[in-house]
Amino acid sequence: MSRHHHPLDAVEARIFRVRDFALDGGEVLPELHIAYETYGTLAPDGRNGMLLTHGFTSHQHMAGRYREGGAPPGLDAGTPGNWPQLVGPGLAIDTDRWFVVSSNMLGSSWGSTGPRDTDPRTGKPYGPAFPRVAVSDIVRAQKLLLDGLGVTHLVAVAGPSYGGYQAFQWAVQYPEFMHGIVAAISAPHSTPGPGPTQRLIAELAVDVHWNDGWYYERGGIEPTLVSYRIATLKRYGIEAQLAATIPDVQRRESAIEQLARQWARVFDANSMVVLRRALENFDTRPHFHEIRARVLYVLSRTDQLFPPSIAPEVMRQLQAAGVDARYVEIDSELGHMASGHDARKWAPELARFMAALPA
Repeated sequence: MSRHHHPLDAVEARIFRVRDFALDGGEVLPELHIAYETYGTLAPDGRNGMLLTHGFTSHQHMAGRYREGGAPPGLDAGTPGNWPQLVGPGLAIDTDRWFVVSSNMLGSSWGSTGPRDTDPRTGKPYGPAFPRVAVSDIVRAQKLLLDGLGVTHLVAVAGPSYGGYQAFQWAVQYPEFMHGIVAAISAPHSTPGPGPTQRLIAELAVDVHWNDGWYYERGGIEPTLVSYRIATLKRYGIEAQLAATIPDVQRRESAIEQLARQWARVFDANSMVVLRRALENFDTRPHFHEIRARVLYVLSRTDQLFPPSIAPEVMRQLQAAGVDARYVEIDSELGHMASGHDARKWAPELARFMAALPA
């Protein structure tokens, strides 16, 4: 792997559009748009594609810098990527070799169709009336995007957290379409049932403007979102990440609050509900026998959300289904943030995995 990381300095936000997107639940979205960005060049046969997927409340900007005027709403030219140490020329996800596509999830708030968008049938935001979405719908929207870009086969699908959910879903939904998946700080299933969704709604509903999710004309619920985000960032490991550069506790708290405010100005609370609800029935384990891709499963030693204690059973089930699977544990103090912020600790393993996939 090259030691020289030449930044991708002209990344541009793009939108893919289709009409009448049928969801697994039976409803149809009259208009679907998926926000995405790409790094690298597509081969003439369309078979050097790689798809990157992102976390629950994160965005599609994985690496490089936006060209002037090229950032999507809510992000700016200086926004750092989620995996800047992993994606780029000569890096583990080598943009000199692969055409890397990173898309914003259906239902999210960084440019793809979501609850904040106008329902063409009413002229008002969908809000809590946004159709129920499944992880399989998110993946099928990405497949349409790849088809539209001329990608005929993927080298791999890779992503952290909710992005790992998507990687597992890709492996069972389109088993012949990729050589490998990389599921980092994630799992092949989520907590079943509506409990987590109901708890999330209860946290949001404390806001005086919540109004059963119809808060758009009431000024939004930004203070509640800021509090939620601060708690989330701390659970993810933000304090350990910032301790080295901001040793003073009060300054660190201020920096965390500033990050939370930046996020809360952009992210729609109803998007969190939609994406959380999409996980209520998410479980790829019954379909492991359909997986044809090689699997790299990556957890962080200090992650509270996906602790390493879950790895042995996941690996046992994958191997019992005949899946070629490898497990890597990141020796990191950064918890759920380790895949990006401690990327150097697992980049060599990722590079080896990618190099071993069919060219």
